Amino acid sequence: MKSINVQISEFEFNQLGLNKDTLSFSELVEIISKKITKQTLDKSIQLANKYGLSKMTMEEIDDEIKAHRNAKNNS
Repeated sequence: MKSINVQISEFEFNQLGLNKDTLSFSELVEIISKKITKQTLDKSIQLANKYGLSKMTMEEIDDEIKAHRNAKNNS
């Protein structure tokens, strides 16, 4: 097994919610993936609020999807 040493700031350590100094690579990937997913979700929510999409009903969303698919299939 190989080992690598990654140095991060105390702020980054806390921001990632790390609680131990030694992690497997798969643990690190999982932690970082969750962080990126959360950031992406937060950005999506922010954009939905900005453009008024957060107020759409599920029926309106379904109608938009159907319209887009129909336009794509007819072009």
